[in-house]
Amino acid sequence: MSRGGVDKDREDGPERRCIATGESAPATGLIRFVVGPDNQIVPDLAGKLPGRGIWVAAERKALDKAAGKGLFARAAKAPVTVPDRLADLIEEMLAKRVVELVSLARKSGVAVSGYEKVKDWLAREDARVLIQAEDGSSRGKSKLSTPYGGNYIGWLTADELGLAFGREKVIHAALGAGGLTKRVVDEAQRLKGLRVAMADAATAAGAAAGGKGRRKGQEKLNER
Repeated sequence: MSRGGVDKDREDGPERRCIATGESAPATGLIRFVVGPDNQIVPDLAGKLPGRGIWVAAERKALDKAAGKGLFARAAKAPVTVPDRLADLIEEMLAKRVVELVSLARKSGVAVSGYEKVKDWLAREDARVLIQAEDGSSRGKSKLSTPYGGNYIGWLTADELGLAFGREKVIHAALGAGGLTKRVVDEAQRLKGLRVAMADAATAAGAAAGGKGRRKGQEKLNER
C-alpha cells in the first residue's frame, strides 16, 4: 500500500529553535510553552498564550530531555515547575486536539468514515488525506491507498476515530480539501512524533528481547 506524502517536508511558517535539540524547524513541528502563574510551565498548543515562548520539538525524547535536564528553567532564566509526565500530557492533549479537529471536519462535510465511503472518495479523487486506525486490521487497511500527493495518518486508535465520528469505533476515514484538513495534518504530525517513536522503540526492545531469548536457547542446545 502506498503511503506517499506521510513525511512530506513542510517549509511553511516561521522557524523556532528547540531548547532540547538546539535545532531550528518550522513552528508547526514544535510545542510552544510559556511560564504561567506560580512559575508553572504551561503547554500552549494553539500558540496564543501571552508571554515569551519556549519551544521544544514534538518528540518524546526531546520533551523528556527538556523536562529532566532543567532546560525549561535555563530558557526561562528562572526557577520553574514542570508538569509530571510531560510527554504523556502533551500526547494526550494533541490526541484530543486532533480528534476535535476531525470532528469539526466531519460536521463541515469534509470528512467521511467507513470503508466503502472512503473507497468512493479515493476513487473520485475527493480525498486528500487517508486516516486509518493504528489498531485496525493490517489486511483490511492494505486495500486502501494514500491519495496521490496527499497525506496518511495512521497513529490514532479506532476508539479515538470513533469519538470524532460519533461511533464506537472507526477504522477508515478520509478528509477532503479545506482549511481544516491542513490543521488536522499539522496537529497529527506533531502527535506522530510522540506516538510513532514510542511504538518503534517498543518494537525494537521486543525484538532485542526475542533475540536474546533465542541466543540463550541456542546456547542451551549447544551444551547438550
